Amino acid sequence: MFKSGLTVSTVSKPNSKTNNPIIKHSLLNVLRLERDAVENFNKYPFCVPAIRHLHRLEFHPAVTIFIGENGSGKSTLLEAIAVKLGFNAEGGSKNFNFATRETHSNLNEFIRVERGISHLTDNYFLRAESFYNLASQIEDLKMTYGDKSLHAQSHGEAFLSLLTNQLQGDGIYLFDEPEAALSPQRQLSVLTLIHRLVYHQSQMIIATHSPILLAYPNARIYQFAADGIKEIKYTDTEHYQVTKDFLNRHERMLEILLDEENEDLKSKERK
Repeated sequence: MFKSGLTVSTVSKPNSKTNNPIIKHSLLNVLRLERDAVENFNKYPFCVPAIRHLHRLEFHPAVTIFIGENGSGKSTLLEAIAVKLGFNAEGGSKNFNFATRETHSNLNEFIRVERGISHLTDNYFLRAESFYNLASQIEDLKMTYGDKSLHAQSHGEAFLSLLTNQLQGDGIYLFDEPEAALSPQRQLSVLTLIHRLVYHQSQMIIATHSPILLAYPNARIYQFAADGIKEIKYTDTEHYQVTKDFLNRHERMLEILLDEENEDLKSKERK
């Protein structure tokens, strides 16, 4: 089992019901933080608790998922991995080289990634927060995905169009909160896309808040929290439990939440 700051081992077990593809190789095996090179753990991004406690992290050969509250460091680490692998910090394939504003941390300079023997042929880094910038760059390069410009489609349509038309398999793919652009139905479509990419021997690292994407069978899920990064089962995640509780008794939960809010509002009314 996982011990913070030491090693990580999987809790995911094969499930014959899901008929998961067999992964013959992977590009990324292990990430290490070069702690001796960090001068000050009180400075960003090393002051983020999940990063402060980071020593070593093992990747699943198919799908690894990062979860945690806003500001927990999951996107920061994913971005560092992307830059370390040669991606543009704002997204795209490794051939993209543009920047609207340099905002990424220098964490990539302090991590070491142990690679497998695989030589993957495709790659992409897709992040929701800079997708507009990426779509503009794609349009400037006269590239098209589907029969429309990405800017001529809705945010969700453009996002899914790029996913379905660009990603070919046999690749390494990093997704940062892809659900931000997608309806629940489209998130289900992304689940099937992930499965297709895994079938074609791809490896993915995904930062997400979506309980739908988290459900991909046998994915290795890492929870970013104040005491470090720990592996967690899908049904033990807050995302699963809160969503399940709300859907099963939404009327009662709304009553509790809104009654508490009404009491607070009344207490602050001007006399």
